[in-house]
Parts: sequence; C-alpha cells; structure tokens
Amino acid sequence: MQIINENFLSLGVNDSADISDNQLKLLDIDVEQKATWHECSLGKNISDARAELFVLLKGITTKVNQEKIIRNYKALQKFRKIPPVQEKKVHDEIKPAAGDVTIYCDGGCSPNPGASGSGVAIYRDGKVNELWYGLYERMGTNNTAELNALYESLLIAQKESAAGNKVEIKCDSMYAINCIKVWAISWEKKGWTKKGGAIKNLEVIQVSYALYNQIKAKISLSHIKAHAGLEGNELADRMTVYARKQKEPSFVYYKDDVDIEEILSMRAG
Repeated sequence: MQIINENFLSLGVNDSADISDNQLKLLDIDVEQKATWHECSLGKNISDARAELFVLLKGITTKVNQEKIIRNYKALQKFRKIPPVQEKKVHDEIKPAAGDVTIYCDGGCSPNPGASGSGVAIYRDGKVNELWYGLYERMGTNNTAELNALYESLLIAQKESAAGNKVEIKCDSMYAINCIKVWAISWEKKGWTKKGGAIKNLEVIQVSYALYNQIKAKISLSHIKAHAGLEGNELADRMTVYARKQKEPSFVYYKDDVDIEEILSMRAG
C-alpha cells in the first residue's frame, strides 16, 4: 500500500493543474472534485499497482496514450500472475479484547539473502494470546524481514490502541527501529533520498513511518536483545522459521494450539 503524501504526488504531476482524469481515478478522486483533488487525496491509501500507474502516467497528455499504458501495465501484471490488488484487511480474523498488549516481532533469513519470513508473538496481560507468521520471500534479506515484521506489529498496535488497550512493541532489530524512528525523518525532508545511494526497503519504510507517526503517541516501541532468553522474542523467532518452512506469502494467524514448549523446541532462526 502507498500512503499519499506531497512527495508521492510530485512523482506523478509537475503542477496540480496537469493531473489527468485517469490519474484522478487511480487516486480514487471523482472528476467533479478536480479543483480540490490535491487536498482530497492527501493521507489516502492506494494499492501499489495504482501508485505505480499514477507515476507512469506523468506527462502523458492524450487519453489514447494513457489508455495504452494502462492496458500494457495490466497485461504485464497478468503475465507475472499477480492477483488483482485488494484492500488489505490485516488481522481482521481476531478482534481486540481488553488488556494491556505487548507485541514481540522478528524477521529472519537463511542464508542472507535467501529464504526469509517474519513472525509476531502477542501477549495480553502478560500471557501469550496470538502468534502470527508469514511474508515468505524466496530471495529476501534479514533487514527486509525485520521491517515487514515491525510493520505488521504497527498494524496490530493501531487496532489494539483504537480499542483502548495499552500497547508496547518490542523489536530486536535496531536497524528496523532506526529506519522509522530516526533516519526516516531526514530521508523524508530530503525527498526520500540519502547520501551514498538509494534507500533500501524504501516502500515498507515509508508506510511504516507514516503509520508510526499516526499512533506513536498511543504506543511504545523499544529495542530488546535477540536470543537473550525472552520468551516473546523466542516465539516470534520460531514463527519466522515456521514462515520459511511453510513458504507462507501472506501474514497469517497461527491456528494450531499454542504449546510454548513445543514451539520453542523448533529450530531457532
């Protein structure tokens, strides 16, 4: 998903008056709102596919050429066997219950780069409540997996805090934490650029940063040491290995019985 902000809009239009009707549709803005499209679009979420098409249509003035680009893009998606993009309804299987929540997140890769996966362990009032795993990539990296796990944790935290619960996120990756709490601040000011080259994992960093800024006053995010015997961290770690074993591309709820000893006996990541 792409959160629409000023930097993103500048990738698709040079001037607000230059936006095309097809670009308005991609932003989910009615043509009747064209005069105020800029203000109406800020803060919206659109799919990655729509975001890419919005940028691809920049400067294409004729409707015929715009439609040709759209057709070619859809054909490329079909060739890649990418399913139609749907609004992501993450964690909707489980509804929040009352109680303080601690979310442990982890990501792992073997080798690096190589097969990667992410895992989350959720504690409610000090007891294991839910386990999640997935986001398998055949050729991922450890940093990408860590960021994916943190993003999913932020989504969970958003829902839990909205239900009135106190939420803590504990992450063992200083890289992931620094990306959204420290480095993203200057990257955003510089138009999402940095000295020395491109920002790796930019897409997940941008959405995580935007989400964190929305909820940071309601949650806490802190670093913990990996493999230091902390049960929640170890369970999240085992979920990353399970995700790689199952080759699960989505982020899904662990539906088996949560036998802590049995899960901890799994190979560590």
